[in-house]
Amino acid sequence: MPEMRLIEGQTVNAAAALREIRRPLLLDGLVLDTPPEAQVVQDIIADVRRRGDTAVSEITARVDAAGVPPDAVRVPVERIVRAQAEASRGLMEAVRHAIRAVRRFQEHLLAARTDSLALHGRTLSVRTRPVRRVGVCVPGASAPLMSSAIHSVVPAQVAGVREIAIAAPPRHNNDVHPAILAVAAELGVTEVYRMGGAQAIAAMAMGTERVARVDKIVGPGNIYGQLAKRFLFGVVDIDMFAGPSEVLIIADSSARPDYVAADMLAQAEHDPGCAILLTDERRLADRVMAELDTQLAELARPEGAIRCLAKYGAIVVIRDMEEAVVLANDIAPEHLEIATRNPGVLADRIDAAGAVFLGHFTPESAGDYVAGPSHVLPTGGTARFWSGVSALGFLRRTSLIEYTAEGLARDAAAIDTLARAECLDAHARSATIRVQDK
Repeated sequence: MPEMRLIEGQTVNAAAALREIRRPLLLDGLVLDTPPEAQVVQDIIADVRRRGDTAVSEITARVDAAGVPPDAVRVPVERIVRAQAEASRGLMEAVRHAIRAVRRFQEHLLAARTDSLALHGRTLSVRTRPVRRVGVCVPGASAPLMSSAIHSVVPAQVAGVREIAIAAPPRHNNDVHPAILAVAAELGVTEVYRMGGAQAIAAMAMGTERVARVDKIVGPGNIYGQLAKRFLFGVVDIDMFAGPSEVLIIADSSARPDYVAADMLAQAEHDPGCAILLTDERRLADRVMAELDTQLAELARPEGAIRCLAKYGAIVVIRDMEEAVVLANDIAPEHLEIATRNPGVLADRIDAAGAVFLGHFTPESAGDYVAGPSHVLPTGGTARFWSGVSALGFLRRTSLIEYTAEGLARDAAAIDTLARAECLDAHARSATIRVQDK
């Protein structure tokens, strides 16, 4: 049985207790403090800026224990094609299923109103254009997270991004894992680099002799990758800063304890991963604890999940669903599951979550793979102000403004007054000079 906390909300300040549990997972330390990894990352960025591919090669040898010469940082196209041909039929069918689902949802997002606004001699509109070039980080250290490639690349493609490069650590025989290469081929991405972590982000953000710089970098990564994003934001756009994955589950007496336990373990096995259950049913809390014990015994690698449940897991017995809403909005989780009789009623009251999963038959793992919305989501409470990756995030918006002579005449006096109040006489004149002879 994992030594997981059981918090009685009636007797303990549940919000404070959960903040303390999640404190190591929050991004405050990444942004407000100077973690010991920060200097390492700054040195990597400076080295890649100075020595380019040679620095990337040496850092990769040191960090990933992989020998990748500078002239071999890019995976040959024929190697990518071969990986696709050698992949199992079942895997590729599942990959195509996921790609279709994500593409369909992303295309739905772009079906937005684009009409111009014509008003009193002014015509106003917004023109959208995709960023030109995107870099996608695909983790591959402990496992080949090929789904991250799908959930990052497809939204960019739907947005119209023409050039997409994938970077993944060469942890598989000095190469990118063949499953990641097979997915890249299925996505039509032939620019794949044998590099990961901070050195990959630095290379893509600034450019090297063999890696053309990108306009935006997306995809998950460890603290070194997140710090690299932080330091290079402004040189390049990013999706977000992200910490360990997390799930918050709200459940009432209608929830099945085996379903809830399975979903908590699915998050905990990320190692690190945070899994918290809020329930107003004490009997459900006890049964979930028992289920966790049963299902842990069936996992091939239970050690990581046990460790995470002990450090970052909790079951909170709350007074009622009103308290659940308050706690959920305070946490602003990456994944929120609502396993109640009427999940939509609670969902309408949630202000901040990366993704919300409604009902007893909507596991978070569906969102990880085939539901449709991207699984690259804000973590550590940043759903308060960030959204997950989507096709919309790859679009640049440019305002288009056109006045007629009559339209400018209507606004010139206000422009003149405001500009002179700011002591910007030339600003005022640039408007009034056009209307003074009218």
